[in-house]
Amino acid sequence: MIAVLLLVAVSAAAVLPAAEPFRQYLSPATLALAILVLIGVFSQPRQTMARAAPAAEPARPAPGRPQAGNADAEIVHFLAMLQEKGRLVDFLMDDINAYSDAQVGAAARVVHAGCKSVLQDHFMINPVRQEPEGSTVQVPAGYSSDEYRLVGRIAGTAPFSGVLVHRGWKTGMVKLPQLLRGAADPLPAIAPAEVEVR
Repeated sequence: MIAVLLLVAVSAAAVLPAAEPFRQYLSPATLALAILVLIGVFSQPRQTMARAAPAAEPARPAPGRPQAGNADAEIVHFLAMLQEKGRLVDFLMDDINAYSDAQVGAAARVVHAGCKSVLQDHFMINPVRQEPEGSTVQVPAGYSSDEYRLVGRIAGTAPFSGVLVHRGWKTGMVKLPQLLRGAADPLPAIAPAEVEVR
């Protein structure tokens, strides 16, 4: 832009009346400045010119939305923790019909203790209702549908009165490890195969 203005000034200097005393110096000086500015503009590195233009910001995923691949991997990792501490997958995938009730009961104690430990480490689990099962309770108006499941003869609107069949469970805190993985990465193994080398 400056170079164009200086070139216009050179042209204008040619039109000025000859009586003006500075006319003889104006045209060569203006031309020299215009050439220097043009050289300066074209000799600048491309990087500097690119920085002057605002760069388009790359698209980013919406904040707070986990990628499906990461959510799947975190679920598998949680299942792996239940397997590691409570042997849950072994217990559920094994055919227990071949074992006696005593053997199944003994295995269930190990699964129970290990899985309970994992739940207590990673969740703060509390009952939805504090009353003992079998008690008569009131379900308030505006109750949360994920905290109450009404069964039996339901007529009218809340509040409802009924017998507590199951206290329900809810969590106030989840503390699971976050896994970083690419979309193309395979899901992690639940438990590795153990091989005794001889």
